[in-house]
Amino acid sequence: MLTGAGELVRAITAARTWDERVALVRTIPARFGTADHAEIYSELARDFYVSRLTPDFSHVHWVEDYEYAPFADAYAEATRLTQGFAATTVADLAAAIDSAPRTLKVFRTIAALGPQEFAAATKTLPLDPQTRLLTVTRVKAIELGGTPRDGEAHACALVLDGLMSRSLYGDSRGDLRAKTDRPDTAAGWATVRRLALQGVPYSMFLHQRHYGGAFRQLLDATSSRRGNVLEDAVESLVREAGIPFLRTSPSNQGEVQKRFGLTVRPVPDFVFFDLPGTLRALLECKAANDGGTARDKADRFDTLRTEATRLGGLPLFAVIGGLGWQRTRDALGPVLKATDGRTFTLATLAELLSVDPFPQLRNQLASPTR
Repeated sequence: MLTGAGELVRAITAARTWDERVALVRTIPARFGTADHAEIYSELARDFYVSRLTPDFSHVHWVEDYEYAPFADAYAEATRLTQGFAATTVADLAAAIDSAPRTLKVFRTIAALGPQEFAAATKTLPLDPQTRLLTVTRVKAIELGGTPRDGEAHACALVLDGLMSRSLYGDSRGDLRAKTDRPDTAAGWATVRRLALQGVPYSMFLHQRHYGGAFRQLLDATSSRRGNVLEDAVESLVREAGIPFLRTSPSNQGEVQKRFGLTVRPVPDFVFFDLPGTLRALLECKAANDGGTARDKADRFDTLRTEATRLGGLPLFAVIGGLGWQRTRDALGPVLKATDGRTFTLATLAELLSVDPFPQLRNQLASPTR
């Protein structure tokens, strides 16, 4: 570390307030040559910011549809109505679904198809006057306990029979495997029946998790919520604080550009303004789970810094998440430089409200604009 740089990094890290920290970060360009900046910002990132990053792999957004108890109840019904999966002809399966519609979720899970995939499978069935093809909406409605319409239970049973017997789409070919070519359905219903009676070995359960991923279906179902976790947290914080803001989206890009004289595209995730309508700050959220992605996303903050400077030196804020930002020299370091240290994580987000200009903007609106 250069003479004096270590002391400055320690002073920035020990700053009592975030505004004081920002003021110290802003002295770096004047005190050190351009060639030394990358090393200094990288050291600062490692010393203060990296430890405040929060991983996004430790928790999942929960959806009530994935609760265990209702599934266990449906499984008990499926077991009873098929005599422990011994009665699994098309007629048996159709009767079970007609009698207890929620069992469709159990049967569909055994076949390893999602609701949309299962609905699509009904459209590949041979024409049959007894059969009514299903939409994904109807599959979900039945699994919630809705009474199947004429022909729907029969269609579901035909799909299940075709998948478990491997007659619907055929057997494995080359390096492709049928979804039923797995330990718990290796011999079709016979394997299901044996495991239902004897229990699933824990090694088999873990093996399924190994290739399926813990919470894989739930993660897929909540991908949009995970993608917006930083933005949602920022919105909740500033809305509760009564700070005037606009959260941008593809539908309001033009409006935000025109209203505030922005030229950068896309516009930042958030713009903040005072009640007269004067733009006061820009904020961008970026999540990155690997270093290469973080490096690529860092360029965005340099672009926004140029825009903020053009608009009169507006403060630029970053809210980041994901362990990709542990890459400091060409990822997190440049973000700190572009934002003058106004970079926050979910762990430090509440402190954003203490940084200029937010103390002056608080409580200006009872119900901020979106």
